Amino acid sequence: MTVTEPETAAREADIRRLVERANALQNDREPFVALHAENAIVVNIAGRRVVGRDALDRAMAAALDSRLARVVTRTEVEEIAFLRPDVALVACAKHVEDRNDDADAGTLPTTARLTYVVVDDGDGWRIALAQTTPVASA
Repeated sequence: MTVTEPETAAREADIRRLVERANALQNDREPFVALHAENAIVVNIAGRRVVGRDALDRAMAAALDSRLARVVTRTEVEEIAFLRPDVALVACAKHVEDRNDDADAGTLPTTARLTYVVVDDGDGWRIALAQTTPVASA
């Protein structure tokens, strides 16, 4: 299937909106989880791996009941590469801010690399894989 330049631009815009929504909804469990494919795999900055939307929902509920609720991240899309018209790799820079009153500087990395695999499931783009890798301090 050949994809035209305007179609590619529209797909990229849709993917950027998906990442923006994930940023905006990071502390709103149900709509955040809904952005993910049913069989999504998520590996967080600490290396915790969850498989499936149900497991992600449980992990998010636990995180939002902990001090992680005050850890805010901001993700910036750096590159989008289409593997197929309905599958793309999204390379991002991730910035982490611990807003807890007793935050210990250096406990959490402040920058990371986030890679998404996103899929168009016919009902819009969804996150199928999210892998966060901390960046060592210089």
